[in-house]
Amino acid sequence: MNTPPHAQDDDAPRSPLLNLLIMVTLATVVVACWYLLDYYLRDSQDDVTWYPPSGDCELRDEPCEASLGLGAQMVFGVGSDLSPTMTLPLTVALQGVEANAVTVEFVGRNMPMGLHRFPLKKVGPGTFVGEGQIDRCSEAVMPWRAQVVVETDKARRGSWFDFEVVRRH
Repeated sequence: MNTPPHAQDDDAPRSPLLNLLIMVTLATVVVACWYLLDYYLRDSQDDVTWYPPSGDCELRDEPCEASLGLGAQMVFGVGSDLSPTMTLPLTVALQGVEANAVTVEFVGRNMPMGLHRFPLKKVGPGTFVGEGQIDRCSEAVMPWRAQVVVETDKARRGSWFDFEVVRRH
């Protein structure tokens, strides 16, 4: 019985080297997907050295300051209207540290409100700006925390600033 040539090729066993290359490729794809998911979904607190803010400060009234260690300073401001769903102008001014990127995250202090991460754009030496937004909450007064993360070539440093948002009717 004559069989077409392609039928014989379909029945031939694969080379062990080809099987190995397929397995290595699949393993590489799985590791790459895991890394990307971990990178985009992880909390920034995992690898950040945190520094406390410098004294009491009310973000609604003025920008707040924090030392980032080794002579580095940060000043963070959000504007004066801390209202839910309103666009907030975010500014970070740095001294004594060369940053590659700056990110601001808003997190609920007493209630999980999801991750609100806003990367800022460098507009000058040590100056980063952007826009952010906080969610509406059913509570009359919602305590929030702004976590500012500064990424350098060597490390990630950050500070936090607590504030409250009063719900308007």
